[in-house]
Amino acid sequence: MTTSAQTVVAPARARTATATATLRRKQGFQHGGWFVAPFLLLFVLFVIWPLLRGVYLSFTDANISGEGASFVGLDNYREALNDSAMWDALGHSAYFTLLVVPCITVLAFLLAMLAHNIERGKWLWRLCFFVPFLLPSTVAANMFQWLFTQGIGLINETFGLTTPWLTDKSYAMLAIVIETLWWTVGFSFLLYLAALQGIPDHLYEAAKLDGANAWHRMVHITLPMLRNITGLVIALQILASLQLFDQAVVMMDFSPGPELSTRSFVQYTLEQGFTSYRVGYASAMSIIFFVIIAVVALARMWLLRNREEGGR
Repeated sequence: MTTSAQTVVAPARARTATATATLRRKQGFQHGGWFVAPFLLLFVLFVIWPLLRGVYLSFTDANISGEGASFVGLDNYREALNDSAMWDALGHSAYFTLLVVPCITVLAFLLAMLAHNIERGKWLWRLCFFVPFLLPSTVAANMFQWLFTQGIGLINETFGLTTPWLTDKSYAMLAIVIETLWWTVGFSFLLYLAALQGIPDHLYEAAKLDGANAWHRMVHITLPMLRNITGLVIALQILASLQLFDQAVVMMDFSPGPELSTRSFVQYTLEQGFTSYRVGYASAMSIIFFVIIAVVALARMWLLRNREEGGR
């Protein structure tokens, strides 16, 4: 009888516990939903709705006034894919990305190692490396525009150069890259520094006892432990660099640069929308760029997942 009673009571208790847990989850979702609602409202208002609106406009010949738009189907996309100027602008953005991402990744790591291992004045080094990132993009761009100006620029005057940084297409993009490195390396530096501080000291102590020198400790302990942060830094820098706009526009005095050599994809899109007043065509270009960014992000996630699965 006791066994039979236990057999009956146990499933009943299990059902009661399951029902209670389900009720608590529902109550938690209801209460938590009120906290999430403001964010969701802003997200829908400023992200989802503009995206959907942009998709709609990309199928029309809408102008900047928003009046008299008619449906044109895929005409904007066909024109964009055959627009050599668009591909040139995309090439400039890709070239800028290829220059900036490796340099920022390596430089941020070296600066973080320096700030982490230096004995005196750690706070000062960390402050100096990170402060430029706090400057508005226009301030940093204006500073370097003056530094690179031929004849009066501090860089040419200091090193005795006559390089036409901002007026020659061979140097214009390089000047923007240098400004971007100085301005944005602080963010990646901070990520690396936080990751370095999270590496357990006993790993280095055990390696020292085994006779590992500084180089071996960095190669076999530091770099593997920073692998995820390095992937994050690279992904964030790729996405940010592809959206080059502020520094290129300000340093080139709101022009596309010498012989259009610094006109980025974003700048060309804005020119089509707000200079040529072709909002529908600019919307189609924006959707194409959105797809490119999404593909890059998904490719990074796929590579990271495969690497993690391969390491198991």
